[in-house]
Amino acid sequence: MSQLRDRSPAEPGPGSARGIPEATVARLPVYLRALTALSERGTVTASSEELAVAAGVNSAKLRKDLSYLGSYGTRGVGYDVAYLRYQIARQIGLTQEWTVVIVGIGNLGQALANYAGFSSRGFRIVALVDADPARVGDTLGSLRIRPIDDLEELVKDNQVSIGVITTPAASAQSVADRLVASGVTSILNFAPIVISVPQGVDVRKVDLSIELQILAYHEQRKTADAPAGAVKVVESA
Repeated sequence: MSQLRDRSPAEPGPGSARGIPEATVARLPVYLRALTALSERGTVTASSEELAVAAGVNSAKLRKDLSYLGSYGTRGVGYDVAYLRYQIARQIGLTQEWTVVIVGIGNLGQALANYAGFSSRGFRIVALVDADPARVGDTLGSLRIRPIDDLEELVKDNQVSIGVITTPAASAQSVADRLVASGVTSILNFAPIVISVPQGVDVRKVDLSIELQILAYHEQRKTADAPAGAVKVVESA
């Protein structure tokens, strides 16, 4: 029997290729986005400082991260934007297409299904699944929403690489179990719950409420640190 466990984003997993630290892997898509923006502006070469500013990191960290990929910079010249962009895309697997199933077609699932940016980045949504009979049969784009009972068949027929869970918390674990049993080894979880998966299955958790709470903390700190008189207080009558 596989050992079940929760994996934190910082813990090394199977996706950490060639010994690249997980923190570096997490920043590679940020560098790719910055390089894409530079390329679209017509930039041919960029120094580590220019690329670091575009990515929002310090240049020393960027140079160390890129050193794990190889020697792609030229002293005094910088990085060839197009070549480095390709190398990062190749390293994180974006030179091939990845098939995706979304389970839970509520407001968030529908928004993800309608997002055009996935296809341009190598992710093709091949199936939409929902447990609500009222949603089954509806179409989003070219896809018809299928019942949850069809999940395993859809995974097999479409050779699904990644499962996206946007269900309520109460359903997320059972959906994850079914995805894993069907052969899916990468899951993006938007449900507000930590799911347990066997060894060898990668899970990335996105919790929007936690991100908002972190922002609220920083806003509170700004208010607490503001000079006296800088904060306007409105008192009730």
